[in-house]
Amino acid sequence: MSDQLLLVSVGNTRTRFALVRNGQIEPSLVETNADPLALAAAVKRSCLDARAEPSPDEEDASPPSPPPVLIATVNKPVSDLLRTALKAAGHKVWHLGTSKADLGGGGADGLPIPIMHTLEDITTVGPDRLLDALGAFTRVKQACVVIDAGTAITVDFIDGEGTFHGGAIAPGVQMMLDAMHERTAALPSVTLTPDLFPPTDLAKPPFGRATAPAMVLGALSAARGLVRLLIDRYAEYYEAYPRIIATGGDAPMLFENDELVEHIVPDLTLVGMLEAYRRLEQLEEADEHNTSSQATNEDEHQE
Repeated sequence: MSDQLLLVSVGNTRTRFALVRNGQIEPSLVETNADPLALAAAVKRSCLDARAEPSPDEEDASPPSPPPVLIATVNKPVSDLLRTALKAAGHKVWHLGTSKADLGGGGADGLPIPIMHTLEDITTVGPDRLLDALGAFTRVKQACVVIDAGTAITVDFIDGEGTFHGGAIAPGVQMMLDAMHERTAALPSVTLTPDLFPPTDLAKPPFGRATAPAMVLGALSAARGLVRLLIDRYAEYYEAYPRIIATGGDAPMLFENDELVEHIVPDLTLVGMLEAYRRLEQLEEADEHNTSSQATNEDEHQE
């Protein structure tokens, strides 16, 4: 593996990125996708900030080359602009995906996600879900449920062998609020803010006493109820209770101090991306070893 690698996970509304240095993921940064050019500048700046200044006796040495970049995306327009900007800045850029080109090993810069699965067609599944699963299993090494609470909410199951079985996709909290406004004549437009959160104090009334708080209470309760129902259903099918891991921008709001959710891991997709990169490196090294061994055997046979 290169001494440095930049991981970039492009979501529907936000992009999270972090530098890997000496095999360890450094603290990540998050930018919105509202201005892709500003996003690209922030990602490039993180690389420049991380590059070590040469020591006095190395001042004549050539500057370090830009670190390679690994992108995973569910937002192709934003990631295409980001990829173009990073390539123009001299970065080697690969992307992890589930397209036919990725599954074939490539195109010019496409890489498949190395995970076992029972899906009918892996090309229909967002790479973020597969990478979250890979990251979660890498962390816990046992059966787990991964909740990704962002623009949409996904709840997926991974068994004790690390096999991804799929799961459920539902609207995220803000999407529910937007839909209520857009599909009714009277319900207002509501942006989720902390002052609208329902009280956590059990002594206080659990009621929305105005329309906006009532809508927020309904959306939050729908999200939490969905997750609990699916976790119970997955556990019943698996005949054991899996570990529960949450990620995504809304995960702390929904699951902080939740007795079912054991870990909230903001960088879970990045953890999965690094594990995918390591597995692909191991596969490449194994292929090279097998090719070398085969060539040696052929030479010995000819002798």
